[in-house]
Amino acid sequence: MSYNWQLPDWEKFAYDDTVIDSLCVEFAFETGEVKGLVDSLSTIIQQETILQFMISEAIKTSEIEGEFFSREDIMSSIKKNLGIAGVFDPIRNKNAQAIGKLMVTIRNAYSDKLTEFSIKQWHGILMEYSKHISPGNYRSGEEPMQIISGSYGRETVHFEAPPSKQVPDEMKKFIQWYNAFEVKATDFKKALIKTAIAHLYFESIHPFEDGNGRIGRAIAEKCLSESLNRPILMSISSAIEKNKKKYYQSLKEAQSTMEITDWIFYFSNLILDAQKNAKQIILFTLSKSKFMDEFKDRMNERQTKVVLKMFEKGTSGFVGGMTAIKYISIAKTSRATATRDLQDLTEKKILMPRGEGRNRSYDLNLVIKK
Repeated sequence: MSYNWQLPDWEKFAYDDTVIDSLCVEFAFETGEVKGLVDSLSTIIQQETILQFMISEAIKTSEIEGEFFSREDIMSSIKKNLGIAGVFDPIRNKNAQAIGKLMVTIRNAYSDKLTEFSIKQWHGILMEYSKHISPGNYRSGEEPMQIISGSYGRETVHFEAPPSKQVPDEMKKFIQWYNAFEVKATDFKKALIKTAIAHLYFESIHPFEDGNGRIGRAIAEKCLSESLNRPILMSISSAIEKNKKKYYQSLKEAQSTMEITDWIFYFSNLILDAQKNAKQIILFTLSKSKFMDEFKDRMNERQTKVVLKMFEKGTSGFVGGMTAIKYISIAKTSRATATRDLQDLTEKKILMPRGEGRNRSYDLNLVIKK
């Protein structure tokens, strides 16, 4: 099997850009609507909204690679790196601290020129606490870099990247291609195409020993933000994580050819889905603000702490809803007090109960308008 990088002038990808004509119109509408919603928010709510997107991207880009971090660790890391004042719990996982710092760095550098130095810097941040990877350095050695699956002795090779000795030259060509591909902020088609190719191109080089997926998704975010001349508000990784199998299959197919129309169509649709999901998160943040304004004076300190913790879980909420046991843990109170507080929140229509007896749980009485 041959791979794209083994073909002559392999950076000269071929594609039919008409396949995303109608999609571009829809994306322009969605991204314009999201921008309008964000611009209408107060400074405080804007900050909260941006924070939620960064947390979501940090968590999901890690989950794709099989790493699972607590939302609290990610949130603390991002808040600290954004310079948001507050008292934070200690970050228990240093790798969560690293991915949080990377999210802030990428966002702050969206308009900067992409260079090998910046990519290596991002990798250095991501792998700062790794014991087995050299942070910020391209891979080396004679062993082939392969993407495989399956048990030992029955491995399936999905892709083999260029030999390590070729990586420096390939990355120089990548940077040259990236910076030569100019996009006007109003040209949504070229923005989507450049982002799709940039991700595919980088993933095909696979320049690092580890962390290529997370850096590749960061490049996609930076590319789209730079192209649109504003930091995007979406989580591309969340959209990928919904159907990782399709993502990897589409990537595998694109890495075996120079004709990448299908990849352009797939990745552009992925970005559109991410933008639509972003709108729901913004509406959720708005609902939270209105909710707290309405009920904050009707809750005691314990109840407020629990409700805010429920909001921290985002649109997905607590798995299984709020329960008396969870309430006791969060509010650091007795079962009797937790039961009274939950009953009071139900009577005030702040929480909605479901189930009976030991199976009873509670959800926020919050409706997100579609």
